[in-house]
Amino acid sequence: MTEYWRRNGLLGCVIAGLSLVAYTNAVIAEIKHQPLDLGQRPSFALMDQAQVELGQLLFYDPILSGNRNISCASCHHPRFGTGDGVSLALGEGANGLGPKRQVDPENLPEQRIPRNAPGLWNLGARGMDVMFHDGRLEADPAYGSGIRTPLEGDMLSGFDSALSAQAMFPVLSADEMAGHYGENEVSRAVRLGQLSHPGGAWDLVAGRVADIPEYRQRFDRVLGAGAPIRFTDIGNMLAAFIRFEWRADDSPFDRAQMEGEPLPPVAARGQGLFYGAAGCSQCHSGWLQTDNGFHAIAMPQLGPGKAARFEAHARDEGRLRVTGTPDDAYRFRTPSLRNVALTAPYGHSGAYATLEAVVRHHLDPLDALMAYDRSQVVLPALSGAVDWAALDDPAEVQRIASANDLAPVALSDGEIADLVAFLEALTDSTAAAGRLGVPDTVPSGLPVEQ
Repeated sequence: MTEYWRRNGLLGCVIAGLSLVAYTNAVIAEIKHQPLDLGQRPSFALMDQAQVELGQLLFYDPILSGNRNISCASCHHPRFGTGDGVSLALGEGANGLGPKRQVDPENLPEQRIPRNAPGLWNLGARGMDVMFHDGRLEADPAYGSGIRTPLEGDMLSGFDSALSAQAMFPVLSADEMAGHYGENEVSRAVRLGQLSHPGGAWDLVAGRVADIPEYRQRFDRVLGAGAPIRFTDIGNMLAAFIRFEWRADDSPFDRAQMEGEPLPPVAARGQGLFYGAAGCSQCHSGWLQTDNGFHAIAMPQLGPGKAARFEAHARDEGRLRVTGTPDDAYRFRTPSLRNVALTAPYGHSGAYATLEAVVRHHLDPLDALMAYDRSQVVLPALSGAVDWAALDDPAEVQRIASANDLAPVALSDGEIADLVAFLEALTDSTAAAGRLGVPDTVPSGLPVEQ
């Protein structure tokens, strides 16, 4: 049957009296017997359970934030696919979780977080060594710490991986976790540039953790009795938890490739487009659908942009701010697409609210940029926020457009629906449900966002 439809196609099958159902089943059977060449399957280090459980508690504990009010989970919560469900978050100066987060009128945020909170799926896979939308932190053996970061020569050694290190950088951001200047000892250290230095922000946070008896006991089990608790140790525990909790490699797509279990017909058609005419796999390659590279795709820019405090603009030039290379302007890291159906909104700025919308953008970035529908953004209310400065500047819109790498691809509405169905087939339901889940309490006794 499979050979017959391959030689004669749908018309030949119809002429031969074979039903459309039989034809569809034959197509799926063919896909089943021809797995894609995706390279080496991702591998994950075996994790010590004591480290994983310690990392879980630290991940959900607000003790790591300057004002003891924000945890890692505030912006990376399993309820929102390890993101936060909004285009651009409010960090310090706000309360609540996800789209329900609201400003604290007594302590207003200084600005929105400049970029969308990325999902954490498979960041612990070997080879996932490039972190953040602009790749400003990545494994690099040329550095003494083995990791290139914005701290450059001040970066501490002792982090087990790039994942360990990136988990600890949000605590240095005044807008994310450190707090406003003068509010606490951590935020004061950050504002004075005392970060990784002895007695600086990282040491202050580590000291807080060490002072809590349950954390002291748990670190004794993994480090040895009485061993000092360093900031790098906290990062390593967080990475152990992320690596274990959000490993997502058992989706319908995986089972189709490994076991020959066929995808539903609509997803199978979408897979054919993804790895064929739509050209998605040119960047979203390999098992995790990412080349870990940087590409300019004319994504609409909203929010405060990525700028130093002294800069008066709302641009986000992406990779350029890391490398200084003009050709890197407006390039951002290719995200892995695992569990992508759970991680809306999409894009470095969270510009698109649905999978269909962001797929359509990729198919014709320039037209999509020029016709962008601003009503789809999910932004917690913030009085005085300058959300549209970039898109209201014709010169900036032109710069974003001029950097675009993607050529238009013409697909029908039905084919776009097929592509979306394939992306949904990348969902690992076991990982999405969580392995350890959200703890009821944490050792600090501070509230846990459920």
